[in-house]
Amino acid sequence: MWWFQQGLSFLPSVLVIWTSAAFTFSYITAISLHHVDPALPYISDTGTVAPEKCLFGAMLNVAAVLCIATIYVRYKQVHALNPEENLIIKLNKAGFVLGILSCLGLTIVANFQKTALFAAHVSGGVLTFGMGSLYMFVQTILSYKMQPKIHGKQVFWIRLLLVIWCGVSALTMLTFSSILYSGNFGADIVQKLHWNPEDKGYVIHMITTAAEWSMSLSFIGFFLTYIRDFQKISLRVEANLHGLTLYDTAPCSINNERTRLLSRDF
Repeated sequence: MWWFQQGLSFLPSVLVIWTSAAFTFSYITAISLHHVDPALPYISDTGTVAPEKCLFGAMLNVAAVLCIATIYVRYKQVHALNPEENLIIKLNKAGFVLGILSCLGLTIVANFQKTALFAAHVSGGVLTFGMGSLYMFVQTILSYKMQPKIHGKQVFWIRLLLVIWCGVSALTMLTFSSILYSGNFGADIVQKLHWNPEDKGYVIHMITTAAEWSMSLSFIGFFLTYIRDFQKISLRVEANLHGLTLYDTAPCSINNERTRLLSRDF
């Protein structure tokens, strides 16, 4: 059995591969059609002009669904492993909410381009990166609380390094993007897709875009750490018969049993 066939490890694997493909395909398309510059454009700039914006939006919507599924399975796993730990239960619920909000932000970013609705696009970006960073932080705390009996120390340290990487990238992006969009570099900067080294604010722009790509890579790396955890989970679906026919509403003793949709093998 291959590693991606073990348990539900395919779920974070597909999420990472699909999201990376969404960024890559939209970037290649935008570069090929000369809609953006090859040197570190904003990720969303590669999905601003048709036809790449259609590809970008559709693929990121699918990525958001995959992300919700991954976050839900992780939530159920932690809940199953620590049913009586009060603090872990609260952190787990908080992480689930933060993760769902981050996925919501991802769909907003995918469907509202900055050149069309800048306020909506920025709001989506704040939800995606802001809530996503907090989600990573909460999951890292959970990894710390669950070691060494349930989580290995190595996993915790890897996630901690990824959170630090994400935090540095987020702080850099927030600082330099605030400077860039302060109004000192022209009113048309929101609509600008092509930059020259001679342009005012070019260096700040490059630092901001580099920080954005760096932060996205830290997100992808974090979900990669779920693969080993998800190998210990299996999914089972059961159909329960509650009547002799599809028109029979009376209780029936045949196969009248209930089981959880998500079962686990540890």
